[in-house]
Amino acid sequence: MRTARLLEQARDETRDAAEYYERCVSGLGSDFTYKVDEAILNICENPEGGAVLECNIRRCLISRFPYCLLYRVDPSEIVIVAVMHQSRRPGYWVNRVG
Repeated sequence: MRTARLLEQARDETRDAAEYYERCVSGLGSDFTYKVDEAILNICENPEGGAVLECNIRRCLISRFPYCLLYRVDPSEIVIVAVMHQSRRPGYWVNRVG
């Protein structure tokens, strides 16, 4: 099983979303973080399972939240490029691929 690495921007997006949800409802931020971690484990177990978008980037939906993980499968690791809200700024992450 490959390991996953989050780009710094993806870590920031996870933190920002978790903080937002925590401000809305106590404990919801932790739930969001848990669901992100769960999605990362699923990706590590089945890296080819995500739908291919562009630039060899795949998408994994995060259950219960309107977010998805965008990732690429490298020979030695899985790189999480973005933790993206599904209704905001599509394509903002493209400059992170490379």
